[in-house]
Amino acid sequence: MRMAEESQRRRSIERILLNACGLITETPLFSAAIPRKVLPPFCYDGMESRTKMALRIASRPENRPASRILNRKELFLRACRFEPVERVPVWIMRQAGRYLPQYRAVREKHSFLEICKTPELAAEVSLQPFRELGVDAIIVFSDILVVAEAMGMPLDVPDSGPVLSDPVRSLADIRKLRDFDPEKKAKFVGDAIRAIRAQAGPDIPVIGFAAAPWTLACYMIEGRARGGVPRAKRMLAENPQALRELLARIAHATAAYLQSQIAAGAAVVQLFDTWAGALGRSAYDSFALPATRAIFDALGRRSAPKIGTPKILFAKGSARHLASLAETGADVLSLDSQTDLAEARRVLGCRVALQGNVDPAILLGDEVGIRRATREALEKTGGVGHILNLGHGILPATPVENAKIFVAEGHASPA
Repeated sequence: MRMAEESQRRRSIERILLNACGLITETPLFSAAIPRKVLPPFCYDGMESRTKMALRIASRPENRPASRILNRKELFLRACRFEPVERVPVWIMRQAGRYLPQYRAVREKHSFLEICKTPELAAEVSLQPFRELGVDAIIVFSDILVVAEAMGMPLDVPDSGPVLSDPVRSLADIRKLRDFDPEKKAKFVGDAIRAIRAQAGPDIPVIGFAAAPWTLACYMIEGRARGGVPRAKRMLAENPQALRELLARIAHATAAYLQSQIAAGAAVVQLFDTWAGALGRSAYDSFALPATRAIFDALGRRSAPKIGTPKILFAKGSARHLASLAETGADVLSLDSQTDLAEARRVLGCRVALQGNVDPAILLGDEVGIRRATREALEKTGGVGHILNLGHGILPATPVENAKIFVAEGHASPA
Protein backbone atom coordinates (compact mmCIF):
# COMPACT_ATOMS: atom_id res chain seq x y z
CA MET A 1 0.00 0.00 0.00
CA ARG A 2 2.81 2.39 0.91
CA MET A 3 4.51 1.77 -2.47
CA ALA A 4 1.24 2.31 -4.33
CA GLU A 5 0.62 5.60 -2.51
CA GLU A 6 4.17 6.77 -3.23
CA SER A 7 3.79 5.86 -6.92
CA GLN A 8 0.50 7.75 -7.13
CA ARG A 9 2.04 10.75 -5.40
CA ARG A 10 4.99 10.72 -7.81
CA ARG A 11 2.70 10.54 -10.86
CA SER A 12 0.64 13.46 -9.52
CA ILE A 13 3.78 15.54 -9.03
CA GLU A 14 4.98 14.66 -12.52
CA ARG A 15 1.67 15.70 -14.05
CA ILE A 16 1.89 19.02 -12.23
CA LEU A 17 5.37 19.54 -13.61
CA LEU A 18 4.31 18.66 -17.13
CA ASN A 19 1.42 21.09 -16.89
CA ALA A 20 3.71 23.78 -15.49
CA CYS A 21 5.49 23.70 -18.82
CA GLY A 22 2.33 23.38 -20.88
CA LEU A 23 2.93 19.76 -21.85
CA ILE A 24 -0.47 18.61 -20.59
CA THR A 25 -3.46 20.71 -19.61
CA GLU A 26 -5.75 18.40 -17.67
CA THR A 27 -4.71 19.68 -14.23
CA PRO A 28 -3.96 23.33 -13.48
CA LEU A 29 -0.66 23.97 -11.73
CA PHE A 30 -0.80 23.05 -8.02
CA SER A 31 -4.54 22.31 -8.25
CA ALA A 32 -4.11 18.57 -7.65
CA ALA A 33 -5.05 17.28 -4.21
CA ILE A 34 -1.48 17.41 -2.92
CA PRO A 35 -0.53 19.80 -0.09
CA ARG A 36 2.19 22.21 -1.16
CA LYS A 37 4.44 21.16 1.71
CA VAL A 38 4.80 17.60 0.37
CA LEU A 39 6.07 18.65 -3.05
CA PRO A 40 9.80 18.13 -3.57
CA PRO A 41 12.12 21.14 -3.90
CA PHE A 42 12.42 20.89 -7.68
CA CYS A 43 8.78 21.99 -8.00
CA TYR A 44 9.76 25.40 -6.61
CA ASP A 45 13.04 25.86 -8.49
CA GLY A 46 13.46 28.28 -11.38
CA MET A 47 12.05 27.69 -14.84
CA GLU A 48 15.27 26.05 -16.02
CA SER A 49 15.12 23.15 -13.55
CA ARG A 50 11.37 22.68 -14.05
CA THR A 51 11.91 22.60 -17.79
CA LYS A 52 14.64 19.97 -17.62
CA MET A 53 12.58 17.80 -15.27
CA ALA A 54 9.45 18.14 -17.39
CA LEU A 55 11.27 17.28 -20.59
CA ARG A 56 12.71 14.14 -19.00
CA ILE A 57 9.26 13.15 -17.76
CA ALA A 58 7.65 13.91 -21.12
CA SER A 59 10.07 11.59 -22.89
CA ARG A 60 8.86 8.56 -20.95
CA PRO A 61 6.65 6.14 -22.91
CA GLU A 62 3.66 6.56 -20.56
CA ASN A 63 3.62 10.30 -21.24
CA ARG A 64 3.80 10.06 -25.01
CA PRO A 65 0.69 10.46 -27.17
CA ALA A 66 -1.59 7.51 -27.85
CA SER A 67 0.06 4.74 -29.81
CA ARG A 68 -1.90 5.51 -32.98
CA ILE A 69 0.14 7.34 -35.56
CA LEU A 70 -0.66 11.05 -35.62
CA ASN A 71 -1.35 12.59 -38.99
CA ARG A 72 0.91 15.45 -40.00
CA LYS A 73 -1.56 18.13 -38.98
CA GLU A 74 -2.02 16.68 -35.49
CA LEU A 75 1.73 16.25 -35.15
CA PHE A 76 2.41 19.85 -36.13
CA LEU A 77 -0.27 21.33 -33.89
CA ARG A 78 0.86 19.28 -30.90
CA ALA A 79 4.41 20.55 -31.36
CA CYS A 80 3.14 24.14 -31.54
CA ARG A 81 1.29 23.61 -28.28
CA PHE A 82 4.27 22.06 -26.49
CA GLU A 83 2.57 18.68 -26.25
CA PRO A 84 4.48 15.38 -26.47
CA VAL A 85 4.96 14.00 -29.99
CA GLU A 86 6.41 10.81 -31.45
CA ARG A 87 8.85 12.84 -33.56
CA VAL A 88 9.39 16.48 -34.39
CA PRO A 89 7.61 17.90 -37.44
CA VAL A 90 9.83 19.31 -40.18
CA TRP A 91 9.39 21.98 -42.82
CA ILE A 92 11.72 24.50 -44.47
CA MET A 93 11.36 28.24 -44.86
CA ARG A 94 11.27 29.14 -48.58
CA GLN A 95 10.77 25.46 -49.29
CA ALA A 96 8.98 26.37 -52.52
CA GLY A 97 11.80 28.06 -54.37
CA ARG A 98 14.61 28.17 -56.87
CA TYR A 99 16.54 25.15 -55.57
CA LEU A 100 13.71 22.93 -56.94
CA PRO A 101 13.82 22.12 -60.68
CA GLN A 102 10.02 21.94 -60.69
CA TYR A 103 9.79 25.50 -59.43
CA ARG A 104 12.31 26.77 -61.96
CA ALA A 105 10.26 25.15 -64.72
CA VAL A 106 7.17 27.11 -63.62
CA ARG A 107 9.17 30.33 -63.33
CA GLU A 108 10.37 29.97 -66.91
CA LYS A 109 6.77 30.45 -68.00
CA HIS A 110 5.38 32.79 -65.35
CA SER A 111 6.55 35.83 -63.39
CA PHE A 112 6.81 35.72 -59.60
CA LEU A 113 3.74 37.89 -59.06
CA GLU A 114 1.79 35.96 -61.67
CA ILE A 115 2.38 32.79 -59.68
CA CYS A 116 1.39 34.53 -56.44
CA LYS A 117 -1.83 35.90 -57.93
CA THR A 118 -2.90 32.77 -59.80
CA PRO A 119 -4.27 30.35 -57.18
CA GLU A 120 -3.72 27.25 -59.32
CA LEU A 121 -0.07 28.14 -59.90
CA ALA A 122 0.49 29.18 -56.28
CA ALA A 123 -1.00 25.90 -55.10
CA GLU A 124 1.15 23.89 -57.50
CA VAL A 125 4.46 25.42 -56.38
CA SER A 126 3.36 25.24 -52.73
CA LEU A 127 2.81 21.50 -53.11
CA GLN A 128 6.11 20.80 -54.90
CA PRO A 129 8.31 20.54 -51.76
CA PHE A 130 5.66 18.45 -50.01
CA ARG A 131 5.74 15.94 -52.84
CA GLU A 132 9.50 16.08 -53.37
CA LEU A 133 10.85 16.30 -49.83
CA GLY A 134 8.08 14.89 -47.64
CA VAL A 135 7.89 17.93 -45.35
CA ASP A 136 5.20 17.95 -42.70
CA ALA A 137 3.59 21.29 -43.58
CA ILE A 138 2.83 23.29 -46.72
CA ILE A 139 3.34 27.04 -46.61
CA VAL A 140 1.25 28.93 -49.14
CA PHE A 141 3.31 30.52 -51.91
CA SER A 142 2.95 34.28 -51.69
CA ASP A 143 4.96 37.38 -50.77
CA ILE A 144 5.16 39.45 -47.61
CA LEU A 145 4.54 42.66 -49.61
CA VAL A 146 1.02 41.65 -50.69
CA VAL A 147 -0.34 43.69 -47.79
CA ALA A 148 1.59 46.80 -48.85
CA GLU A 149 0.23 46.51 -52.37
CA ALA A 150 -3.31 46.02 -51.09
CA MET A 151 -2.87 49.18 -48.99
CA GLY A 152 -2.21 51.13 -52.19
CA MET A 153 1.52 50.86 -52.89
CA PRO A 154 2.59 49.78 -56.40
CA LEU A 155 4.59 46.53 -56.21
CA ASP A 156 7.01 44.95 -58.64
CA VAL A 157 9.13 41.85 -58.03
CA PRO A 158 12.01 41.65 -60.55
CA ASP A 159 14.76 39.06 -60.12
CA SER A 160 16.80 41.64 -58.21
CA GLY A 161 14.19 41.75 -55.44
CA PRO A 162 10.84 43.38 -54.61
CA VAL A 163 10.34 47.11 -55.14
CA LEU A 164 7.63 49.42 -53.78
CA SER A 165 7.89 52.31 -56.21
CA ASP A 166 6.07 54.96 -54.16
CA PRO A 167 7.61 54.65 -50.67
CA VAL A 168 6.12 56.14 -47.52
CA ARG A 169 8.22 59.01 -46.20
CA SER A 170 5.84 61.26 -44.25
CA LEU A 171 2.73 61.29 -42.11
CA ALA A 172 0.78 62.51 -45.13
CA ASP A 173 1.96 59.47 -47.09
CA ILE A 174 0.91 57.17 -44.28
CA ARG A 175 -2.57 58.66 -44.20
CA LYS A 176 -2.99 58.01 -47.92
CA LEU A 177 -2.74 54.29 -47.28
CA ARG A 178 -6.06 52.52 -47.45
CA ASP A 179 -7.68 49.80 -45.43
CA PHE A 180 -8.66 46.86 -47.56
CA ASP A 181 -10.89 43.82 -47.60
CA PRO A 182 -8.59 40.79 -47.96
CA GLU A 183 -11.44 38.82 -49.53
CA LYS A 184 -11.34 41.28 -52.41
CA LYS A 185 -7.82 42.70 -52.66
CA ALA A 186 -5.98 39.52 -51.66
CA LYS A 187 -8.54 36.84 -52.41
CA PHE A 188 -5.97 34.97 -54.49
CA VAL A 189 -4.11 34.00 -51.29
CA GLY A 190 -7.19 32.47 -49.70
CA ASP A 191 -8.04 30.75 -52.97
CA ALA A 192 -4.53 29.27 -53.12
CA ILE A 193 -4.92 27.90 -49.57
CA ARG A 194 -8.25 26.35 -50.50
CA ALA A 195 -6.68 24.79 -53.60
CA ILE A 196 -3.79 23.37 -51.55
CA ARG A 197 -6.16 21.82 -49.05
CA ALA A 198 -8.29 20.34 -51.81
CA GLN A 199 -5.24 18.54 -53.19
CA ALA A 200 -3.32 17.72 -50.00
CA GLY A 201 -6.34 16.77 -47.91
CA PRO A 202 -7.38 17.70 -44.37
CA ASP A 203 -4.51 15.88 -42.63
CA ILE A 204 -1.74 18.17 -43.91
CA PRO A 205 -1.31 21.55 -42.19
CA VAL A 206 -1.21 24.62 -44.41
CA ILE A 207 0.74 27.61 -43.09
CA GLY A 208 -0.44 31.12 -43.86
CA PHE A 209 1.90 34.04 -43.36
CA ALA A 210 2.53 37.76 -43.48
CA ALA A 211 5.25 40.26 -42.65
CA ALA A 212 5.51 41.48 -39.08
CA PRO A 213 4.64 45.20 -38.83
CA TRP A 214 8.20 46.51 -38.33
CA THR A 215 9.56 44.57 -41.29
CA LEU A 216 6.73 45.62 -43.60
CA ALA A 217 7.16 49.22 -42.44
CA CYS A 218 10.85 49.00 -43.38
CA TYR A 219 9.99 47.95 -46.93
CA MET A 220 7.27 50.58 -47.21
CA ILE A 221 9.61 53.34 -46.06
CA GLU A 222 12.72 52.22 -47.96
CA GLY A 223 10.97 51.14 -51.15
CA ARG A 224 13.33 48.18 -51.10
CA ALA A 225 15.44 46.86 -48.26
CA ARG A 226 18.89 45.67 -49.22
CA GLY A 227 21.84 46.20 -46.93
CA GLY A 228 19.99 48.13 -44.26
CA VAL A 229 16.97 50.22 -43.35
CA PRO A 230 18.40 53.71 -42.67
CA ARG A 231 15.26 55.65 -43.63
CA ALA A 232 13.07 53.53 -41.38
CA LYS A 233 15.44 54.05 -38.46
CA ARG A 234 15.54 57.75 -39.22
CA MET A 235 11.74 57.95 -39.07
CA LEU A 236 11.87 56.11 -35.74
CA ALA A 237 14.32 58.69 -34.35
CA GLU A 238 12.89 61.88 -35.90
CA ASN A 239 9.18 61.19 -36.28
CA PRO A 240 8.28 58.37 -33.88
CA GLN A 241 4.59 59.24 -33.87
CA ALA A 242 4.40 58.80 -37.64
CA LEU A 243 6.08 55.41 -37.35
CA ARG A 244 3.69 54.35 -34.60
CA GLU A 245 0.75 55.31 -36.80
CA LEU A 246 2.19 53.34 -39.72
CA LEU A 247 2.78 50.28 -37.53
CA ALA A 248 -0.76 50.48 -36.18
CA ARG A 249 -2.19 50.68 -39.70
CA ILE A 250 -0.11 47.69 -40.78
CA ALA A 251 -1.09 45.66 -37.71
CA HIS A 252 -4.79 46.28 -38.32
CA ALA A 253 -4.54 45.30 -41.99
CA THR A 254 -2.34 42.27 -41.31
CA ALA A 255 -4.66 40.87 -38.64
CA ALA A 256 -7.57 40.91 -41.09
CA TYR A 257 -5.35 39.43 -43.81
CA LEU A 258 -4.29 36.52 -41.58
CA GLN A 259 -7.84 35.98 -40.40
CA SER A 260 -8.87 35.55 -44.01
CA GLN A 261 -6.13 32.95 -44.48
CA ILE A 262 -7.35 31.07 -41.40
CA ALA A 263 -10.90 31.19 -42.73
CA ALA A 264 -9.61 29.71 -46.00
CA GLY A 265 -8.11 26.77 -44.11
CA ALA A 266 -4.67 27.76 -42.78
CA ALA A 267 -3.99 25.62 -39.71
CA VAL A 268 -1.06 27.78 -38.55
CA VAL A 269 0.10 31.32 -39.33
CA GLN A 270 3.59 32.81 -39.22
CA LEU A 271 4.84 36.37 -39.08
CA PHE A 272 8.25 37.13 -40.62
CA ASP A 273 10.19 39.89 -38.86
CA THR A 274 13.28 39.94 -41.06
CA TRP A 275 14.46 43.33 -39.79
CA ALA A 276 13.92 42.76 -36.05
CA GLY A 277 17.68 42.60 -35.56
CA ALA A 278 18.04 46.18 -36.82
CA LEU A 279 16.46 47.43 -33.59
CA GLY A 280 17.98 47.66 -30.14
CA ARG A 281 16.07 46.23 -27.18
CA SER A 282 14.42 49.51 -26.19
CA ALA A 283 13.31 50.35 -29.73
CA TYR A 284 12.01 46.84 -30.32
CA ASP A 285 9.99 46.94 -27.10
CA SER A 286 8.60 50.40 -27.86
CA PHE A 287 7.74 49.97 -31.54
CA ALA A 288 7.89 46.46 -32.95
CA LEU A 289 6.60 44.48 -29.99
CA PRO A 290 3.28 46.34 -29.44
CA ALA A 291 2.40 46.19 -33.14
CA THR A 292 3.19 42.47 -33.37
CA ARG A 293 1.26 41.78 -30.19
CA ALA A 294 -1.74 43.66 -31.59
CA ILE A 295 -1.91 41.17 -34.48
CA PHE A 296 -1.66 38.14 -32.24
CA ASP A 297 -4.21 39.64 -29.84
CA ALA A 298 -6.62 40.00 -32.73
CA LEU A 299 -6.05 36.36 -33.70
CA GLY A 300 -6.49 35.10 -30.14
CA ARG A 301 -3.90 34.68 -27.42
CA ARG A 302 -2.62 31.48 -25.82
CA SER A 303 -5.45 31.43 -23.27
CA ALA A 304 -7.22 28.75 -25.33
CA PRO A 305 -4.36 26.91 -27.04
CA LYS A 306 -6.39 23.87 -28.10
CA ILE A 307 -8.95 26.06 -29.83
CA GLY A 308 -7.04 28.91 -31.45
CA THR A 309 -4.81 28.80 -34.50
CA PRO A 310 -1.14 28.50 -33.47
CA LYS A 311 0.95 31.57 -34.23
CA ILE A 312 4.64 31.45 -35.15
CA LEU A 313 6.98 34.45 -35.10
CA PHE A 314 10.26 34.39 -37.00
CA ALA A 315 12.66 37.16 -36.06
CA LYS A 316 16.06 37.52 -37.65
CA GLY A 317 18.52 38.60 -34.98
CA SER A 318 16.36 36.81 -32.42
CA ALA A 319 19.10 36.29 -29.83
CA ARG A 320 19.03 39.91 -28.70
CA HIS A 321 15.23 39.97 -28.29
CA LEU A 322 14.37 36.56 -26.82
CA ALA A 323 12.56 37.78 -23.72
CA SER A 324 10.65 40.40 -25.69
CA LEU A 325 9.68 37.97 -28.45
CA ALA A 326 8.09 35.74 -25.82
CA GLU A 327 5.82 38.67 -24.87
CA THR A 328 4.31 39.05 -28.35
CA GLY A 329 1.69 36.35 -27.86
CA ALA A 330 3.38 33.94 -30.26
CA ASP A 331 2.93 30.24 -29.54
CA VAL A 332 6.16 29.38 -31.36
CA LEU A 333 9.34 31.41 -31.80
CA SER A 334 11.28 30.62 -34.98
CA LEU A 335 14.93 31.34 -34.26
CA ASP A 336 17.68 32.31 -36.66
CA SER A 337 20.90 30.33 -36.91
CA GLN A 338 22.80 32.76 -34.69
CA THR A 339 20.57 31.97 -31.73
CA ASP A 340 21.47 28.93 -29.64
CA LEU A 341 18.45 26.67 -29.20
CA ALA A 342 19.63 25.40 -25.82
CA GLU A 343 20.11 28.93 -24.54
CA ALA A 344 16.69 29.94 -25.87
CA ARG A 345 15.08 27.01 -24.07
CA ARG A 346 16.97 27.93 -20.90
CA VAL A 347 15.82 31.56 -21.07
CA LEU A 348 12.26 30.92 -22.18
CA GLY A 349 11.55 27.64 -20.45
CA CYS A 350 8.28 26.21 -21.66
CA ARG A 351 6.47 29.49 -22.24
CA VAL A 352 6.69 29.05 -26.01
CA ALA A 353 7.67 26.30 -28.43
CA LEU A 354 10.70 26.78 -30.67
CA GLN A 355 11.28 26.42 -34.39
CA GLY A 356 14.54 26.12 -36.27
CA ASN A 357 17.33 26.60 -36.55
CA VAL A 358 19.94 24.75 -38.63
CA ASP A 359 22.16 27.10 -40.64
CA PRO A 360 20.95 27.01 -44.28
CA ALA A 361 24.60 26.90 -45.39
CA ILE A 362 24.93 23.47 -43.74
CA LEU A 363 22.71 22.09 -46.50
CA LEU A 364 25.37 23.03 -49.03
CA GLY A 365 27.76 20.57 -47.40
CA ASP A 366 28.01 16.81 -47.13
CA GLU A 367 25.55 14.29 -45.74
CA VAL A 368 27.51 13.70 -42.54
CA GLY A 369 27.46 17.39 -41.66
CA ILE A 370 23.76 17.75 -42.44
CA ARG A 371 22.78 14.80 -40.27
CA ARG A 372 25.06 15.93 -37.43
CA ALA A 373 23.69 19.51 -37.43
CA THR A 374 20.12 18.21 -37.51
CA ARG A 375 20.66 15.87 -34.57
CA GLU A 376 22.41 18.62 -32.59
CA ALA A 377 19.44 20.94 -33.07
CA LEU A 378 17.04 18.26 -31.85
CA GLU A 379 19.21 17.37 -28.87
CA LYS A 380 19.16 20.96 -27.66
CA THR A 381 15.38 20.89 -27.19
CA GLY A 382 14.86 17.24 -26.40
CA GLY A 383 12.44 17.13 -29.31
CA VAL A 384 9.60 18.55 -27.20
CA GLY A 385 7.99 21.84 -28.17
CA HIS A 386 10.18 21.95 -31.27
CA ILE A 387 9.51 22.25 -35.00
CA LEU A 388 12.61 21.45 -37.01
CA ASN A 389 13.45 24.07 -39.63
CA LEU A 390 16.34 26.17 -40.85
CA GLY A 391 17.45 29.42 -39.27
CA HIS A 392 16.44 31.28 -42.44
CA GLY A 393 15.25 30.43 -45.94
CA ILE A 394 16.81 27.57 -47.88
CA LEU A 395 19.53 28.79 -50.25
CA PRO A 396 18.90 28.60 -54.03
CA ALA A 397 22.12 26.60 -54.55
CA THR A 398 21.03 23.85 -52.15
CA PRO A 399 21.03 20.38 -53.77
CA VAL A 400 17.59 18.80 -53.56
CA GLU A 401 19.16 15.60 -52.20
CA ASN A 402 20.59 17.56 -49.29
CA ALA A 403 17.18 19.01 -48.45
CA LYS A 404 15.82 15.46 -48.49
CA ILE A 405 18.56 14.33 -46.09
CA PHE A 406 17.68 17.14 -43.68
CA VAL A 407 13.99 16.20 -43.68
CA ALA A 408 14.68 12.47 -43.42
CA GLU A 409 17.07 12.92 -40.49
CA GLY A 410 14.43 14.95 -38.68
CA HIS A 411 11.85 12.25 -39.30
CA ALA A 412 14.21 9.52 -38.11
CA SER A 413 14.94 11.17 -34.76
CA PRO A 414 12.31 10.35 -32.12
CA ALA A 415 11.24 13.11 -29.76
